[in-house]
Amino acid sequence: MSAPDRKNSVPYILGFAMAVCLACAMLVATAAVGLKPLQERNARVDRLTRVLEVAGLIGRTERLSAEEVIRRFEEHIEPRIVDLESGEYNDGAVDPATYDPREATSDPSQSRPAPSNEARVSRLPINALVYHVKKEGQVEQVILPIRGYGLWSTMYGYLAMKRDGRTISGITFYEHGETPGLGGEIENPRWQAKWPGRKAYGPGGKVRIEVVKGAVGPPEEAPYSVDGLSGATITSRGVTNTLDFWLGEHAFGPYLDKFRTHQGAST
Repeated sequence: MSAPDRKNSVPYILGFAMAVCLACAMLVATAAVGLKPLQERNARVDRLTRVLEVAGLIGRTERLSAEEVIRRFEEHIEPRIVDLESGEYNDGAVDPATYDPREATSDPSQSRPAPSNEARVSRLPINALVYHVKKEGQVEQVILPIRGYGLWSTMYGYLAMKRDGRTISGITFYEHGETPGLGGEIENPRWQAKWPGRKAYGPGGKVRIEVVKGAVGPPEEAPYSVDGLSGATITSRGVTNTLDFWLGEHAFGPYLDKFRTHQGAST
């Protein structure tokens, strides 16, 4: 068989295609391994940025370098490990700087089943990661990671509470699959700006904060309610369910009870 005929033969074509696929696979694998440290660093910087944003330490339109994000975080934020069941600090269990609660949640040895809940949280990490926001050595806020199901997806975010452990100082959602322009408005800074000053708990200690249909007044007039998302009733309800669960007795409720006592806030 002549050279042109061999190049047109089925074995040659299949062999050539396999060689190209193998070479491409090796290139992709090499790139993935080589880029992994950069991807992990970018993911960490994004997480730190979100914490700084909800703490009010980065403006919504401010753009910082990775180095400045890390510097500002280390200057103002103290990560702490909390045993969710007892509400006690448990910093000796894991390193707060490297602990990944989402990874721990998927590990049966580091998590436990969650009780039935409307937020559709199926498992809870044994240890949770919270963030103290400090000013002149004093804790001014505590930031809690939250997650719960909306219409289409699990919504991941952070809730910032003032030192009284009752008043909300900020909220942000950084990962979700809700409908753009509808449920996706949970990312809208204008909607998030309606949260500071709202009260998470009523006088009896029960979780009261909720997203309601329609518009409500400022915190002074509607301390326990936030404007609903237009055309996104199920997502709005999902936010309410998320906060009801994470601020309740099966999640951060025991911790916030102790946090308030430690900060000298009345219950």
